[in-house]
Amino acid sequence: QVQLVESGGGLVQPGGSLSVSCAASGRIFRIGTMGWDRQAPGKQRELVAAITSGGSTNYADSVKGRFTISRDNAKNTVYLQMNSLKPEDTALYYCNADAKENMYSTYQNYWGQGTQVTVSS
Repeated sequence: QVQLVESGGGLVQPGGSLSVSCAASGRIFRIGTMGWDRQAPGKQRELVAAITSGGSTNYADSVKGRFTISRDNAKNTVYLQMNSLKPEDTALYYCNADAKENMYSTYQNYWGQGTQVTVSS
């Protein structure tokens, strides 16, 4: 099994910055794409950003230019730096990763428990 544990998050004023991170642990042979989704109250979960093992990134239009995703493959950790935060960025942020437990298994998708980000004055 693979576990994802998020850290960071919290309360920040509009225009402020916040960083969240997510570390994968457990039976890991290889990790593929890692990313962040978010879900605001009453809304569907949406992709925020994703990054491949090679470093290619993808962002939701709503966060382009404000959020930066990065990863440390040696630490099996993905980061999300969030700048110029807006009240509409308030949501529960979930980390996810595609991982395989051994060289013969297929990639499975794993999710963290979520970390709350609240943007409010």
